[in-house]
Amino acid sequence: MDDTFSLKNFLSEKGTDPQLSELILSLCGQARTIRDSFHLRFASKKAVTQNIFNEVQMDFDKYANDVFVGNLKKNRLVRYIASEEETQILEINNPQNDFGIVIDPIDGSSLLDVNLTVGSIIGIYPGNVLEKGSRMIAAFYFLYGPCTTLTLTAGTGVHEFVMDEQGEFYLNIENIRIPEGKIYAPGAIRKDYLPIHAKWIHKLERKGYKLRFSGSFVADVHQILHKGGVFAYPATKQNTKGKLRLLYEANPMGRIIHEAGGAASNGKTDILDVMPASITDTTPVYIGGKREIHDIQTMMAD
Repeated sequence: MDDTFSLKNFLSEKGTDPQLSELILSLCGQARTIRDSFHLRFASKKAVTQNIFNEVQMDFDKYANDVFVGNLKKNRLVRYIASEEETQILEINNPQNDFGIVIDPIDGSSLLDVNLTVGSIIGIYPGNVLEKGSRMIAAFYFLYGPCTTLTLTAGTGVHEFVMDEQGEFYLNIENIRIPEGKIYAPGAIRKDYLPIHAKWIHKLERKGYKLRFSGSFVADVHQILHKGGVFAYPATKQNTKGKLRLLYEANPMGRIIHEAGGAASNGKTDILDVMPASITDTTPVYIGGKREIHDIQTMMAD
């Protein structure tokens, strides 16, 4: 394929910081390793361990975490690592850069046994990871579907790349903008909805929004990014602070959607303006078109 459209060349042409480009390209190499391992580990069963969110870890969760974190420890391209599968922030000795990185190694891993699309979510900060999402200097995700794709923002728009047979990424779509659309992806159990959220959902349904929800946050938001609409995983009667992780899921995906002309909210305020208190913070999430996010925030403010 023409190297003119390679990720490496694209980052250079966009004037991306060379150290940041090196980190992104290194992580892309690890995504290739993970992609190539799916067929070997497809039949793996759940491990007997739990992560810090008291969720049973799949064998592939731990494997993907070892791939990403192990490589970062080896190349020392970052100072801080926060992973959904680690119990604390890791600090690298003698790092080459001061970057901080947050990782959800495999988002949607509960769908692996039925062969549905999953992904890896990554955010990069100029330093400490316990910062507002607005300080993120790059955010991206890998989607492992019929094709393996990279959706990336490094401050110059949102762009999609596709992996070729040799494991290299090439530009597929430049400057993605979220369109107006009528898809909604509603997480949580309906009987557990709080009144305002239930009213908002009913409003979407009256307007003819079509329900599209797979259980893979990254895959569902990817569809919203390309087709318009909104993803929501609200606060509920059981989880008043929401279920999705602020650091590993909401902030990186929120940054991407913001850069594509959309919005991300906890129902009351922009998620990217929330200062995390710890790596275990969870949050309600509304992410997608500005119109839908404005509606829920208006309703919650009344």
